[in-house]
Amino acid sequence: MEFPLVVGIDGSESSLRALDWAADEAVRHTLPLRVVYAHLWEPHDSVRSPLGAGESMDGTWAEDVVTGAARRARVGRPELKVSSTVLPDAAVPALLRESEEAYAVVIGSRGHGTLTGLLLGSVGLQLAARASGPVIVVRGAPASVRGGFNQVVLGVHDAERSSAATEFAFAEAQTRRSRLHAVHAWRTPAYVLPDVPIPPDLFTENQEHEARELLTAALRKSAHRHPSVRVVQETFNGPARDGLLGASKSADLVVIGARRRHNSPALQLGSVNHAVLHHAPCPVAIVPQRP
Repeated sequence: MEFPLVVGIDGSESSLRALDWAADEAVRHTLPLRVVYAHLWEPHDSVRSPLGAGESMDGTWAEDVVTGAARRARVGRPELKVSSTVLPDAAVPALLRESEEAYAVVIGSRGHGTLTGLLLGSVGLQLAARASGPVIVVRGAPASVRGGFNQVVLGVHDAERSSAATEFAFAEAQTRRSRLHAVHAWRTPAYVLPDVPIPPDLFTENQEHEARELLTAALRKSAHRHPSVRVVQETFNGPARDGLLGASKSADLVVIGARRRHNSPALQLGSVNHAVLHHAPCPVAIVPQRP
């Protein structure tokens, strides 16, 4: 079965950017695009649609939104297969169900307060933490969203936690004919301090060597399956969030993994995941590790 690429829209400018990005992504992967609008509307709700629909937020308005979105996705992409639907449910549960049979779910990043464009909305955060498959948050400056850097960045924690994300990143790099920049961070132990009479270089050299070996091992299987992908490996001593955010400045997509919590369907989104989701200057893919 060919799973579609699903994009969740709500009529906002952010979701329209996600729609455009998802349409291009679906063409790259020769996947069908499924446009989803999930909303529990009330008769008294009133909002103007940027897609040109009327002001009353009822079933007709919602149908107009998804119809207009599907029409927009087809512009300039005659080969793209597009379907659209309105789901009478809240966005999070509706998109979580969609994620069960999707290549990935694509959503926009909706900012709030004075940091508009930097902070991820609650729907995106909940979806990234609970989805069955990859979730791609389309964020960043227009140039980064459009792409053109020809680089996919992958954050690697270890081989076990990162295998699904690694395979996803390689597939993206191969489809895009892009370079894959794999990043792994390591830290000098806290007990290795400047005033300790033990040469800290000894610890640094050993840890750096171990980090390089770990990164190479984590990439080996996917690199064998995708021999055409050019890979650049980077290990560095410092916070992982700093390395990933720095590398993502020249990336079309940054990919990071997330693992399942014990005895819970939710994913474990740590501080690095949160930092990248909230502050990366380009689209971000969160890929859950398979059970």
